[in-house]
Amino acid sequence: MDGEDDWNKLLKEHPIFSLSGSLVDLTSDSSSSNLELSASTLPKFLQTNLKHNDPTPSGRRQTMVLKDADLVVSAGKELRIASLGDIKLGRSTRKSYKVLHTPTLSFEIHQISLNPNGKLLAVAGAFQVAVVVLPRAGYSRLVPDSIECKAVQIGQFYHGAEESAPVAKIDWHPWGEAGSTLLVMTTDGKFREYDISLDTEEPQQMLTFVPAKKSSFALEDESEREVTSFTFGKGKADWGPLTVYAVMKSGDIYAICPYLPQNASIPTDYVHSLECFISAKQEFLSQGSTSASNRLSTLYDYQSKYVNSLIKQLPPGSVFPATTRFVSVHPPKTISSPCLRQGPFLLQPAPRAIDGSDGGDATDITYLSFGNEDEDVEDAGRETDHLGVLMVSYRDGKVDVFLDVEKVEGRWENKYTRKNEFPMLAVYESIDLGLVNQLTQSSPTPKEPSLLELLQGNHPVFLPDPMHDDVVYIYHAFGVHALDISPVLNNLSQALRADDEDADALQSTLAQGAQTTVRPILTTFSIERKGSNPITGVAVPNDVYLTYSLFMLTSTLRITVLPLNLQVEYAKAQPKATLNFNESTADAPKEQSEWLDPSEGPAPYVSLLGELYTPHTLLRGSGLPPFPKLSLPSGSSSKEFMLTPDTLRYIGKIVEQITGQIQELHVAQRAAEARVKLQQEELNRQVAKCRELEQTMENLKQAASHTVGPRSRSERVEETQKGLMKRSVKQEHKWFEELKRMKDEILGRGKYDEGAIIARVKLLEREYARIMPPLKALVEKEKVRQQKDDSNRNLGFSQAFEYGKRSSEDSKRISKIETEIVRLAEKLDLNLPRPPQNQ
Repeated sequence: MDGEDDWNKLLKEHPIFSLSGSLVDLTSDSSSSNLELSASTLPKFLQTNLKHNDPTPSGRRQTMVLKDADLVVSAGKELRIASLGDIKLGRSTRKSYKVLHTPTLSFEIHQISLNPNGKLLAVAGAFQVAVVVLPRAGYSRLVPDSIECKAVQIGQFYHGAEESAPVAKIDWHPWGEAGSTLLVMTTDGKFREYDISLDTEEPQQMLTFVPAKKSSFALEDESEREVTSFTFGKGKADWGPLTVYAVMKSGDIYAICPYLPQNASIPTDYVHSLECFISAKQEFLSQGSTSASNRLSTLYDYQSKYVNSLIKQLPPGSVFPATTRFVSVHPPKTISSPCLRQGPFLLQPAPRAIDGSDGGDATDITYLSFGNEDEDVEDAGRETDHLGVLMVSYRDGKVDVFLDVEKVEGRWENKYTRKNEFPMLAVYESIDLGLVNQLTQSSPTPKEPSLLELLQGNHPVFLPDPMHDDVVYIYHAFGVHALDISPVLNNLSQALRADDEDADALQSTLAQGAQTTVRPILTTFSIERKGSNPITGVAVPNDVYLTYSLFMLTSTLRITVLPLNLQVEYAKAQPKATLNFNESTADAPKEQSEWLDPSEGPAPYVSLLGELYTPHTLLRGSGLPPFPKLSLPSGSSSKEFMLTPDTLRYIGKIVEQITGQIQELHVAQRAAEARVKLQQEELNRQVAKCRELEQTMENLKQAASHTVGPRSRSERVEETQKGLMKRSVKQEHKWFEELKRMKDEILGRGKYDEGAIIARVKLLEREYARIMPPLKALVEKEKVRQQKDDSNRNLGFSQAFEYGKRSSEDSKRISKIETEIVRLAEKLDLNLPRPPQNQ
């Protein structure tokens, strides 16, 4: 879009952001102050009454979502929808919106959440939950201003009764089949799963993060038993996607693993990767024989049974590696033991507290994973792919950043479970959003009441950027901040790439202490009024027809849009040993070859450019403003500006920040101009060197042509190759002719060719078969005769002479036949068995 304020101009005075409708008309100053967080309205931000529907925000708020190019906004009890695509393309000259008419919804809407396929919208108040079916595309062309939509109350027995626990957070499971798995977390620690397509009253599953009290006399803070938010873990080949994290009001973190929706649709490659992960652990564990190994062996057996049950549900042909696809599975029932609640997590070292604050209650938790499934192959396998980051926000503006170095694994309650074994999170840093300092400076005199009490009505909420996995937005009662943790990831990547033996390099890399970049981008706190309009909704378009922007909505339905720029990944500086253009390589040891000796050549080319150039952060242009924009109700601009010490102090602070950034910008500009000048000189040097190389190549070509003559070496090689090809063709023809002759000699030239070797062999076989029976009969007669000779040993001389004469004749005949057969077999190259010898 042209210009930075196009969306602000297009959405300015749009009726979808009007305070009329189901809300009371709050156009007057006295009424609009009810939506402002101040000392007078603070009690309304803290009360939770089932029978009292008040538009004042309390607790977690998310009243704006984007469905493709459609904007959905909740105003009190009313749901509104408008097409941003029509507004951008100017299809309608009249700005309008449609009301989603849902008569069954009679409560104040605090949270709205869009399901993965964009067809269902979950809405929640302080106690009640419902699901609304969104209209189909083309609703904007309908004439009525109200669209009838089907709405269903969820779990009325659990949500909506007088004794019901308040709703802490609602969300859709990303692996729920058909996107119909709604998850509702209440402050009493009950985590309920509803499958909208099956049953809207009874949950399919329920997890408990706060067990029942064993004794009423136990000393336990109530904040340790009140859940404020939950999030899902992430990962590629571990238990991350099957883990649910919950944060208590006290800041304690618990996890339950494994958790899978009753009707889930999961990728096949994840199941196979998890199986390989468990198999590797079992193989490594089999090498030890300690008591701890025996205990872990039982745990891994449970995990193996769980994963094997998932594999059995995969359709035939789902082998690994193969193209992944989503398949429908159910939670395994092979393990009867319930999942173990793991925690509270040990935070090492202890998180730091904010100066001037006694501490605040935890409000939200989010899990960040780096390296998406749709990333390029070149980016796969990065050092941060297996790294998970947990972030927890607090009321006083503190954000703790934890590194998930020891990821949670699936555990079940059994006799081998240790009660005193707690998981651990590494505390990397504690971020201060500056809210305490801002409120402290706004009430400097002791006569005025302290504004720090307003932090009790503050409820920061995280929103990860859908485009960049290292950017998180956090909105609260005083504005919006952007948290960029890319410096932390770069520092950790360098530490992971460092050699394990080089302890000094690893220590120096970690000692750099890279911190998260914190940028305030919007403030709603009025120094003059000593109050603020809380942010109730933030959304980032993820649609190709809309520009990459940040939509921010206040409690007075004032919209502010910031256009963003896609981040460019700059080349990172390599270690000095691999990238140093200024050092000459003439003295470097040359690689010796067994057959070739390197010739003496010219000196290596040395570039003027040293280390890689990284632009200053002010020159990168992420789209975020250098100073937070001020968003106040339109009514405040009509009043006469009052110059007070607070406003003067605020103006002085802003002027000081602007002056500092101007100086940094001048320094960055001079560095960029010097770099451009150096690159221009290097470009001229490289152009001159290229011309020199071209001239050298031309001279070598001319010298070679005079030395070799008209008949070049390549031509001789070509002619020789042609001669060799002709010889090979002739030899090939001769070989095929010889094969044909041998074939005719063996098989014959026709079907009845008696001269063929095969025909002659068959004739020999028939002759052999004809001669053998008489010979066998003669052998039998000889045996009988010999037996008679043995019985009649007194045979006369004349009789013996006759027998000997006949035997000699038969022996000569047999020998002659054997000789003939052997001769024929040698000619035919056949092996014949030896004839039986006479006994």
